[in-house]
Amino acid sequence: MRTLNYLLLSVREPLQSAELYSKLLGCEPVEQGKTFVLYVLPTGLKIGLWRADEVEPTPKPAGGVEISFSEPSKEAVRATYAAWTQLGLKVVQEPTDMDFGFTFVVEDPDGHRLRPFVLAMNPR
Repeated sequence: MRTLNYLLLSVREPLQSAELYSKLLGCEPVEQGKTFVLYVLPTGLKIGLWRADEVEPTPKPAGGVEISFSEPSKEAVRATYAAWTQLGLKVVQEPTDMDFGFTFVVEDPDGHRLRPFVLAMNPR
């Protein structure tokens, strides 16, 4: 059985992106260089930030990926919104109730979407 345990994001400047992702993820990278940065999260999930012009085969333009983060409550989603907007991230969806739960969406400087959410008690 295959295991999904690694996300690779193409970014313009890995070290600059790492400054932001260290704040978003609450941890420091385990590997850091001019063309690649690697995080290993407590869950075992790995997130790599690879300089877009070094990736082979060449990817489409950077951005376009959505990463979701589960939160324990609406209050936690609101607190994350306050913290992330303080970082200057572009808001593309204000906090809102949706069919699946309470959420918002911001974009990192490379256009990757970040969606914290808490599941609705009784999703439709």
